[in-house]
This record gives sequence, C-alpha cells and structure tokens, in this order.
Amino acid sequence: MQDVNWTALIVFVALFGFITWLGFAAAQWRKGDLDQLNEWGLGGRRFGTIVTWFLIGGDLYTAYTFIAVPALAFGAGAIAFFAVPYTILIYPILFLVFPRLWYVCHKHNYITPADFVRGRFGNRWLALAVTITGIVATMPYIALQLVGLQVVIGAMGVGVGGNGIVADLPLIIAFVILAAFTYSSGLRAPASIAIVKDILIYVTAFAAVIVVPIELGGFGKIFAAVPPAKLLLAVPGANTTGSYGVYATLALGSALALFLYPHSITGILSASSGRAIRRNAAMLPGYSFMLGLLALVGFFAIAAGVGTLPEYAAGFKQFGNSFAVPALFLHSFPSWFVGIAFAAVGIGALVPAAIMSIAAANLYTRNIHREFINKNPTDKEEAQIAKWVSLLVKLGALIFILFVPTPYAIQLQLLGGIWIIQTLPSVLLGVYTRWFNDWALLVGWIVGTVAGTAMAAMMNFTPTYALSFGGYTFLGYTAFYTVILNLVVAIVLTPLFNAMCGTRIDETAAADYHA
Repeated sequence: MQDVNWTALIVFVALFGFITWLGFAAAQWRKGDLDQLNEWGLGGRRFGTIVTWFLIGGDLYTAYTFIAVPALAFGAGAIAFFAVPYTILIYPILFLVFPRLWYVCHKHNYITPADFVRGRFGNRWLALAVTITGIVATMPYIALQLVGLQVVIGAMGVGVGGNGIVADLPLIIAFVILAAFTYSSGLRAPASIAIVKDILIYVTAFAAVIVVPIELGGFGKIFAAVPPAKLLLAVPGANTTGSYGVYATLALGSALALFLYPHSITGILSASSGRAIRRNAAMLPGYSFMLGLLALVGFFAIAAGVGTLPEYAAGFKQFGNSFAVPALFLHSFPSWFVGIAFAAVGIGALVPAAIMSIAAANLYTRNIHREFINKNPTDKEEAQIAKWVSLLVKLGALIFILFVPTPYAIQLQLLGGIWIIQTLPSVLLGVYTRWFNDWALLVGWIVGTVAGTAMAAMMNFTPTYALSFGGYTFLGYTAFYTVILNLVVAIVLTPLFNAMCGTRIDETAAADYHA
C-alpha cells in the first residue's frame, strides 16, 4: 500500500490529462455565449437524448456511489441492494413529472427549481427555503465525490503515509483542474466528460463481473464464502418492520429525493425537449443494471478475502470499508487495468462535482443575489457571479475534506437527503397543483427540516429512525417519515391560511406544462 503503483498511476494520469483537455475544449462544443447564465449553467438547453443520457447518468451515478454501494455490501450485506430498486423507482417519477417541469421552465426561462417555485407560488421566502436547502444539501455531496477520488489516489500509493500538503497535493491538483474547466466551459465540460466516464465505468463493471468470478471459481463459491447473515435481510421480530421496513423506505424515500437535488434538475433542464427526458426515463435503467453488478463487487471482495490481506491493511485503516473495491481491483487485475478502473472512479468524481457546483452557483445567482442583492444584473454580470460562486462552492468542499474528518462529511450527506426531500411538496407536487398555500408549504418545510435533523441526531446520524406507534415499531428511513410530516402540516394549514389571505399568485398557466 505504501509503494506507488507507477503503471496504474501513469494510466490514471494519462486519462486525467485527456479529460482535462476535453473539459477545456468543451467550451467550443455547440458553441454559445458563455456570458449568459442559460448557456454557461444549462448548456443552452440544447442537449439531445444521447448527451442527456450520459449527463444525467454521470450526474446521478457518482464516484462515491461506485465506492459506497459495494462497500456497504462488503460491510453490511444485502441491505446495500436497496440501491437497485431505488434507482428503478426514480425513472417513472422522471417520466411523469419532469417533462412537465421542463416545459414550464423552458417557457418562463426558469434556470433553477427555486425559480419555478418563485413563479408558481409567488413567495420569495419559500423560494429562498428551496434555494438554501439545495445549496446546503449539495455541499457535502460534492465533498463525498472528493472522498471517492481520495480513496483511489490513496490506493495507488500516492500521498499515503505522508502528512499535510504532501498527502493532500494530488487531491488539490484534481480540484484545480475541476475548478478551471468548470469555470471555463460551464455545463458543457461535465456533459462531454460524462461520455468518457460512463464508457470507462461500464468497461470496469463488466470486467469485474466476468474476470473476478473466474478467478474465484464461480459465483457458487463466491456466495458460499459470504456469511449467511449478509446474503439476506434479517427477518423482523414481532411487532416491528425491522430490516424490511428499512429496505423499503430507503428505496422509496431515496427515489423521491434524488431528482429534487439541484444537480439532478440542472441535468434535466439542460435537455433540448421534454421528449428527450421521457426517452431518458426509458433508457436510464441501464445504469441500474450496472449498479446491481457493482453491488455484487462487495461480495466479490468478501470472497477474495482482501480485508484480511496485510498488504491492504493500511488502506482499510485509512479509508475503512470504502477501500474494499480498490483492494479487490489491485488484487485481481494487472496494474494497467487498475489505472483504467481508478480513472473511471476519479473521472466519476469530477463529472458530478462539476454539475453540483454549477447547480449551487445557479441557485445562489438567481435566487439569492438576483432576488435580494441586485435585482437587475446584466446577463454578463449574472453569468460571472455564477462562475465565481462555482469556484467558492468547490473550494468549500475541498476545505471540508482536508480539515474535517470524513465521517462528518458522510453524516452531512445523510442529512442532505433528509433536507432535500422537504422540497418535494413545493417542487414535485407543485408541477401538478397550485392547491397548496405557499405559507403552509413554508411551515411544512420548517417542521420537516427541524424534525428530520433532530431525529437524525437522536439516532447518531444514521439514516434510519425507529418510530413507535400502537405497540408497533416502524424502523425506516428518516427522510421518508419527515416528508410525510411535512405534507400533513402543509395540507392541514392550507385551508386555514387560504381563509386568512385569499391572494394566490401564479405566473404560470396550465398550458405551460404541456408540449
């Protein structure tokens, strides 16, 4: 672990060099005026079905996903496979809801979900709540992409055992590259790089599920080597949903939350048409298939016994179970292919991190700066503010990773899921109905956010909560419980607030939600 794997490192650096060039060259791809926020932050809304497929896939299936899901299978077993039904459930939601959102945003030049909420409900404070939630939930998500990058860099022996700037220099260099091409090319950079990233990820995933089982003697021997407790969910006890409730609510709650993240909506709004989004809803399950294969890699790591091999002890000590996938690849593949696989993960960190920083910058520029500081910026001023904010967001994520222990980043990301789902009534349901009172939605958001944060703190920032009612214990995903509470509050308060104030503002019309 301490020795540098030079072959893998050279291949890794070569592929990183290529995507760096591609990121800067993307400024000339489908060329537009990058001094307009619509062009810099949404790619001019000109991405067709194929590019959108790569962009949304690169956006949702991040470096940390490819490290964390197998790591969860390696450490906790079958519960990790909730990610497969979760990513299947999101695509009907994508098909039904988000073409409607695209149409109305395209007509009214909305760039962020908070723009839509502002127009739909006419409440700047509700839009500010959506904005703050989006930015705060996105920051730890960006930091976790850098964690994934940090793991594969460390697996090649770079910076391991060093201290201070020596150990952190590779991560800082990667950050500078990311910051530079995002500033220069906007959303076009991650869109072009996502194509390379996804090809590498598919090659890596298929190689893993073909080569490793052959080396280990087949799937029968692999599953025989996995402890029985990790192969199946534990059967719930009396009067409790147990692990079944956790699995189901994690899948459903995560599916409801994923496309509410600003980076997800940014990828959707960059599409050229609502039809392109519907096609993607049909095509994106291909990534779910790949994710299922990657979850199996966690079991491969158990069967290969990489957790007990002394040459990987330092890696597991430094990165925990997140080192399972890198250790398996180092153990099973030649160094040149390790370089390709690690580059796939590393590039898989840059693509979503770039989109996330752009999405956060768009939110700040449109819904804080323009709403509360300078109501009439020029197009160039607006784009320039977004570019600078995107740099600050990435810098904040880097500082977080360098100076805050990784478990805190993971805890904040788990909180981010609880927070972002509280925007569901305003954004997702707002696409279909204006029945809700805007102030009732704001109170529901406050109640859901506060309750979710408190519940997470009570459970030591694990994603689940044991809800007791009528002698039964319902163990489930905290975000799922709190968004139900949020909705109940909004539904109860809407008639009361409507009776107190009959004014209802909506700058959209029913016809805006259709082609």
